[in-house]
Amino acid sequence: MTTTTHPNSAILEDVYADLACIGRYAADSIVLHPADGSAPVKGKTAVERHELDLIRATGNTLVMDVEHIIANDYFGSVHGVLRAHVGDDDIAMPFCGLWRFASAVIVEHWENAYRPVELTRLLSGGSR
Repeated sequence: MTTTTHPNSAILEDVYADLACIGRYAADSIVLHPADGSAPVKGKTAVERHELDLIRATGNTLVMDVEHIIANDYFGSVHGVLRAHVGDDDIAMPFCGLWRFASAVIVEHWENAYRPVELTRLLSGGSR
């Protein structure tokens, strides 16, 4: 049996390899639903800024260690472990990113972390 990677899976592979590149694949009207339950982030520029802020909050140590990607023409799901070093803490937290596509561009993204309150605290300089 021959399998091929769906183009939207390839997009998600690129995004998780470098969160800063999300703008290359995002619709101008993209909506991102943050893991911490705060208000949705709307628009490509704001979503790019959100991702860059996340990277900066980890002192550029953030790695999205992807374990599984599944995608079709409409949706994608990415499971893995978010890893970073912040202050004296090493973070290793399971995540599941959910994505919605239209015409091969990302139109919506839901961030999901296993313990979002703890993750938010760690990223804002709090400790365990």
